[in-house]
Amino acid sequence: MEKPTEKATGKAAGKASGKAPEKATGKATGKASGKAAGKAAVKVGRKPARKAVAAPKKATAAVEGVPPAKTVAGKAPKGESRTALVRRARRINRELAEVYPYAHPELDFDNPFQLLVATVLSAQTTDLRVNQTTPALFAAYPTPEDLAAADPERVEEILRPCGFFRAKTKSVIGLSKALAEQFGGEVPGRLEDLVKLPGVGRKTAFVVLGNAFGRPGITVDTHFQRLVRRWKWTEETDPDKIEAAVAALFPKSDWTDLSHHVIWHGRRICHARKPACGACPVAPLCPAYGEGETDPEKAKKLLKYEKGGFPGQRLKPPQAYLDAGGRPAPPLGAG
Repeated sequence: MEKPTEKATGKAAGKASGKAPEKATGKATGKASGKAAGKAAVKVGRKPARKAVAAPKKATAAVEGVPPAKTVAGKAPKGESRTALVRRARRINRELAEVYPYAHPELDFDNPFQLLVATVLSAQTTDLRVNQTTPALFAAYPTPEDLAAADPERVEEILRPCGFFRAKTKSVIGLSKALAEQFGGEVPGRLEDLVKLPGVGRKTAFVVLGNAFGRPGITVDTHFQRLVRRWKWTEETDPDKIEAAVAALFPKSDWTDLSHHVIWHGRRICHARKPACGACPVAPLCPAYGEGETDPEKAKKLLKYEKGGFPGQRLKPPQAYLDAGGRPAPPLGAG
């Protein structure tokens, strides 16, 4: 109910008491108090209350049959309990699993050695560019022993399209020498051994363990970091702490596929600069909804790779990806 204006209040009070409007309250005494009350009434009468800003509407989920979440889209979950956080995080993963049932590592590889080298080369560039570059590298140097004995200048020329080619040449030759000398030319299947190799950190190690050896691990790349923070799964910024915080929300058996789902979503829909909120299947569960384009038609134009009808990043993608409508990427120099 709106408050009466100063004029209406004064008249009503005057009629009721027969006194001046500023004395009608019966509470304020003295001339100063009356003036202060009058000024307050003027302020209330002249400035209407600010209208509440309506929360953005929830985006329509791309996956049919998803009921709207209890949290308001675009608002951080206030006072979310640990149990509620676990449930929301796991539900997001389930929804993404339906959207990307064919999710896979987006680096081409035929064996653990190729995956290890490709993952090292993927730093500061796209998986697509790595996939376009590694065919020539592995054709010339198919084994760790071959790459360990390679001429660095020749390797640099092959890796030039990947960027930082001198540092990457040093890393892949160095790790190849370590594999040949310390592990008999075989990629080790243990985290503690992998991280000792030149240019190999926990992220690279988990990519290899999860996808070449079937051992669960969480891959905390830039996409993964950005999305789990947007979803309020953690406030951590250190990759190792993010890994530990997210791992605690899911059973170990989910870790590798979870990494694929989150990374794929970050590359295709939840972009860094302009996320396609209006085309996001987990918008009702996202506290950051509204940071990007919310109009469904405009959001569709932001979709990348197979979601936008464009080729993927692998030259040799799995059959399940092709069956889902994905197209292989073109080779280097194919226009």
